[in-house]
Amino acid sequence: MNHSHGLAAPPEIGIPSKLRGALPMFAAPRRNLQSCATSLHDLVAARELDDTFSMVHPPQPPADAPPPPLAGEVMGSWAKMNRIKLIGGISILFLILFFSFKLKGRRNQPNRSLAQSHAEDIGAELLRFETDFGRFPDSSTIAKVAKNTSPPFSLGDHSSNALFRQLLAMGRTGELPFWASTGLTPRRPDDVFSSDTTALAPRECAFSYIAGLSSKGDPNTPVVVCPLIPGTTRFDPKPFKGKAIILRLDLSARAEPIDKSGNVIVNGMPIFDPRQPFWKGKAPDIKWPE
Repeated sequence: MNHSHGLAAPPEIGIPSKLRGALPMFAAPRRNLQSCATSLHDLVAARELDDTFSMVHPPQPPADAPPPPLAGEVMGSWAKMNRIKLIGGISILFLILFFSFKLKGRRNQPNRSLAQSHAEDIGAELLRFETDFGRFPDSSTIAKVAKNTSPPFSLGDHSSNALFRQLLAMGRTGELPFWASTGLTPRRPDDVFSSDTTALAPRECAFSYIAGLSSKGDPNTPVVVCPLIPGTTRFDPKPFKGKAIILRLDLSARAEPIDKSGNVIVNGMPIFDPRQPFWKGKAPDIKWPE
């Protein structure tokens, strides 16, 4: 008996020896159930963590694994597109440079460009005239033009000025298209053509004219040229830096080189040589400007 506080200790409950041996059997399932629950909780948590990681970081193939066939095709397509873009870019750059140099050349030769443009204007007027009279202006059309238009100036055929007055008489153009800046015609015309003294007066026309033609002839035949030295078949190389403006029956006006002798060479011979196929063995009827 314990007498430390003056109280009697509670009596011990006795457990029969048979029951005491059976207690571990009842305690073990409880401990096993708790252990299984803990393991199951950990498994679920681990699975959820693994799923979350897979969503954020999808599995990657090994570094040495070959790309799938589709990826290879895509890479090939991209390579082809890049080559096409490169070739296209180079082509565009080439075109830009080409046209820049071409425009720069024209800017450096404004007189030649203007003469070429005016030659084309004359060609358009010749074609309109032919629609009305059946051929380009020459001595055979003077009477018809005078009768139909009654111009305030006389008509003739002794010079390109005189024959181009037939175009003025039609009332569809002024004097400017017949002018170009040359040694013979340094100043623009005044565009006054109300009399014999003012209508394409001397030094107002820069172009020589080959009479007796129509659009039905050889398309390569020259019809309007500049700057031809009056009274000759030689060109002056100074006004247009060694070039001559040649308008042909196909109405194309081109700047063509003048050789050291003052000739424009076509088919291996001077352009006005009667042996040229478009002259058919006959010397051209050249009308020079006044």
